[in-house]
Order: sequence, then structure tokens, then C-alpha cells
Amino acid sequence: CQVIVHDVNELTEKLFPIVEAMQKHFSAGSGTYYSDSIFFLSVAMHRIMPKEITQIIQVDLDLKYKTNIRDLFDEFDNFPEGAVIGIAREMQPVYRHTFWQYRRENPQTKVGEPPPDGLPGFNSGVLLLNLEAMRQSKLYNQLLEPTMVQKLTEKYHFKGHLGDQDFFTMVGMEHPELFHVLDCTWNRQLCTWWRDHGYSDVFDQYFQCEGEVRIYHGNCNTPIPED
Repeated sequence: CQVIVHDVNELTEKLFPIVEAMQKHFSAGSGTYYSDSIFFLSVAMHRIMPKEITQIIQVDLDLKYKTNIRDLFDEFDNFPEGAVIGIAREMQPVYRHTFWQYRRENPQTKVGEPPPDGLPGFNSGVLLLNLEAMRQSKLYNQLLEPTMVQKLTEKYHFKGHLGDQDFFTMVGMEHPELFHVLDCTWNRQLCTWWRDHGYSDVFDQYFQCEGEVRIYHGNCNTPIPED
């Protein structure tokens, strides 16, 4: 087993010029803070990691594993042609809220609608990054360009604060083919904040998850069930 530790400051230095343009659209602060770049690490991981690293699983710290993480690596084999990232759906109506203006202008849209037929957006707590596919995908790399980010944020009237998750969600509305959607049991989110903030009527359509949970995600400081 080999452990390599990366210096956060070094990573941030490499990241900043790549993600600076998207930070103003997807960061909590009103400006583009240098330190915020680290919240976009996954977006540009393929440009930062050595070429010999072809696949990475990136996970949040507020997770509890109910199965061997090795099993998650098998999901890379299920990526359809053209997909570069494996990610689970967001399990709250957060993007129903974020895309309110686009949804109002496009009443028939699937954007922000609940699964299975809607596009609820993504949650970046568990990410499978196929770095080789990310490097080779002309489309994905075009979407990192500041002009493309600007174009999409204008189209969707998008202003977020969740970093890489917002970028992947917005891109997924336009190009779902870039993503392999992980089953909810690989990122069983527990946060219920939006149930109490105006969306109790539709909340359960987003929050339900059938099957045996493999990874619990205690997002927004939600307690994770004891064994």
C-alpha cells in the first residue's frame, strides 16, 4: 500500500487558473477567493494528477461505509461510452430551488424534477473520476473554458454555492451523457434541510432510496445511523 500526501497549497496554485472563471458562479462568497479553488479539485483533477493515475475515487469525510470501498471501483466498468464521471443524484430539491427561474420560463422541463424521470442534479459526496476519459474527452474540456461556463450559467440563470457539485449539476442538465449515475445506495444522503424550507410537499420524491445502503452520507451535519 502506497500513500502519497499532496500539499494543498501546491494543488491550489495549479487549480486556480483552471477554475477561477467558474468560482464566481459556484462559490459561497461573492468574490473569487484563491482558497476556494480547492472546492473545485475534482473538476480539474485530470489536469493535475500524474498521467499514470487513470482512475480516482474522491469522497467527502462525512461518510460511513457499509461495504468494501473496493466494490465501488467496479462501477468504473459500468461507465457508458463517453461518460467521464460517476456520481449519484442529489437527494433533496436543492436544484429545483436553484433553477427556479429557468423552470418558470420552461414549464415542461425535466430540470430540477425528481427521479426517476427528472433531472434533480448531482451530489458530489462520492465521485468516480475516470481521469483518462476526462483527459480524452474533447467535450468535457471545452466545458471548462470560461466562455462555456458563462454561456451555460446564463442559459440556466444559475448561481450556486456548492463548488464542483454545482458545476457537475449544470453540465449534467446540458450533457447527461458525460455522467454515469451511481445508485443512491452508494451515496445515501441524510440531510433533510429542504423538507423544512418550503419543499415538504415534494421532498420525499427526491429523498426516497430503495435498496441496501452501501455508503451513508451525513451531509449538513446529520447524524449517521449506528449499526
